[in-house]
Amino acid sequence: MLPKINQMLYLQIASSDEEESVIEYRSRIADEEDTALHIEYPLSQKTGRIKRLFLGDELSVYFVSADGVKHYFDSHVLGFKEDESVRLVRIMKPDPEKMTKVQRRSFLRVPAYLDLAVQLSNNERFVCQTDDVGGGGISFICDPKWRLESGSSISCWLLLPYRNGSIEHVPFKAEIVRVQDLESGRLQAMSKFIEINDSDRGKIIRYCFEKQLEFRNRT
Repeated sequence: MLPKINQMLYLQIASSDEEESVIEYRSRIADEEDTALHIEYPLSQKTGRIKRLFLGDELSVYFVSADGVKHYFDSHVLGFKEDESVRLVRIMKPDPEKMTKVQRRSFLRVPAYLDLAVQLSNNERFVCQTDDVGGGGISFICDPKWRLESGSSISCWLLLPYRNGSIEHVPFKAEIVRVQDLESGRLQAMSKFIEINDSDRGKIIRYCFEKQLEFRNRT
């Protein structure tokens, strides 16, 4: 499914500046051509200010269809167009086969080996690696000496490296859903988020989106 004229797009701009790279903007599709969408200059979701774009800027974009599904795609700025005194931005139209769908209240999970700091309820702390991450929770691998039980809560700090080189630290609280022994002798713990800011959840979803596109581009 491709976005249509008058549909609202939500986008983030690839940047080496950490603060800039996580800002979300919105823009309306004003027109289209075979290979490009013509969008209005984006506005910051937070401040409402116009964001100037430049030729070649890389964009992470999504739109929400009528059935509540978020459709994510990668794009970049192709150029600009004057339309009845309104300057529009030409961005690459998405390839339907490379778009990622995320249902509302259902989050994509991707395999990812990221550094994770964990604090248990008894204040014991350890560092381990994730097995997969998503907008609804994570799985991680750790030493069996740590006393992890289903239903217990943990406080975590996740390190997220993005494609543009920026790094984010995401704090959250989670509940252990299941623990299982691996053949390697280590433990795999599956968890779901119970306390996480929407902005921090958005950072994880953005990371998953980037990884999913990376996986699809390899195939």
